[in-house]
Amino acid sequence: MSLRIFNTLSRQPEPFTPIEPGHVRMYVCGMTIYDLCHIGHARMMMAFDVVQRWLKSSGYRITYVRNITDIDDKIIKRAVERGITIRALTDEMIDAMHADIALLGIESPTLEPRATEYVPQMLNLIKKLETKGLAYKASSGDVNYAVRKFPGYGKLSGKSLDELRAGERVAVQDGKDDPLDFVLWKSAKESEPEDAKWDADAMGYGYGKGRPGWHIECSAMSCQNLGETFDIHGGGADLQFPHHENEIAQSEGANGKPLAKFWVHNGFVRVDNEKMSKSLGNFFTIRDVLAKYQRETVRFFLIRTHYRTALNYSDTHLDDAHTALKRLYTALDLVAPADVAIDWHDPFAARFKAAMDDDFGTPEAVAVLFDLASEVNRTRAAQTAGLLKALGACLGLLQGDAKAFLQAGVVLDEAMIQQKIVDRAQAKAGKNFAEADRIRQELLAMGIVLKDSAAGTTWEAAK
Repeated sequence: MSLRIFNTLSRQPEPFTPIEPGHVRMYVCGMTIYDLCHIGHARMMMAFDVVQRWLKSSGYRITYVRNITDIDDKIIKRAVERGITIRALTDEMIDAMHADIALLGIESPTLEPRATEYVPQMLNLIKKLETKGLAYKASSGDVNYAVRKFPGYGKLSGKSLDELRAGERVAVQDGKDDPLDFVLWKSAKESEPEDAKWDADAMGYGYGKGRPGWHIECSAMSCQNLGETFDIHGGGADLQFPHHENEIAQSEGANGKPLAKFWVHNGFVRVDNEKMSKSLGNFFTIRDVLAKYQRETVRFFLIRTHYRTALNYSDTHLDDAHTALKRLYTALDLVAPADVAIDWHDPFAARFKAAMDDDFGTPEAVAVLFDLASEVNRTRAAQTAGLLKALGACLGLLQGDAKAFLQAGVVLDEAMIQQKIVDRAQAKAGKNFAEADRIRQELLAMGIVLKDSAAGTTWEAAK
């Protein structure tokens, strides 16, 4: 089966073929950088990390662009509160983001453009829209997009203009011709710091001092780096409307071409049935979570649910993910995996590929890993263990040392633990089962679980 991807635009799975044979161009809306990233942000970046990993595993060359929004109202407010420049704040937060997601094994994109580096391209795009009658200068000094003049508006969200207008509660203000119109260029306010302003007059565009609106950033950055039409545009489900709808209106209005062939959106992370978000205050930063759980446990937790499905966050679910991942590493601890190249005709590999080719079906792919682990436990075959590790690599899993994972979190003398295991074995040999059980319980109280097998006794961390 060839790769099929669910396209939000058509609302159905479609066969995937890149525009340029062998080369996939993908743009994903990244972070607005004013604070530490939370686990909901990690879910989005993890979803598209898996996408790009599978595309590479399928033999494609990929140009993956994930942008950074480094200028907006929240960023300005936070920089002013801290008494630092906008650049100092965003540099700090970008470094923190890179450090956090690296711990989760999220690979760097091919390009990571910052919005502030593309202001001339944004202004050029705005001028094209104004020339075509799709943008106008408001009395407030803003430049707005005239939504009703773009015939395709609403095709991504599936809502008509009248439906969108009925749900619009914001009165016409700031010189907007219609409440649905959105800002392309925000006129500067006297109260705003100077590093939040660009002089569009000096740049030859005649819009005065100001800064770009949020939506125009991604239109400029995606088209500049990937062309006017590219293969995949991704992001969180919350961006489908209005952000991605507005991107389509801007890019297609200016260029007269489809912006992307496939629109791909990942589901929310939920806490108590509400979307995790900073505005609701129900978020856990990546650092919060990694302080309690091993990095690969968190990665596994995020991956084993299908990317389009809402993910419920709780300690119980993370504990369960850790227990499940231990089962896979326990199999790899039994026998040294052989270094194998994946034969996609192998029954296990073929099932894994079929799952991933069905809209990146990680739940079914992970199920194959567990079946392989059972086979390793049964056969003790190094080739089978090698295939388990190789398929895990397609998801960024199972590449660590098995014993290190299983024993992580225990800060005890290894020699002492091994002596306890010897003492227990001697007690069992002497039929002193009460003493053997006492030693097991003593180690368990220290956070150590003993594992008996035909090959002998090993230990791992209790959690």
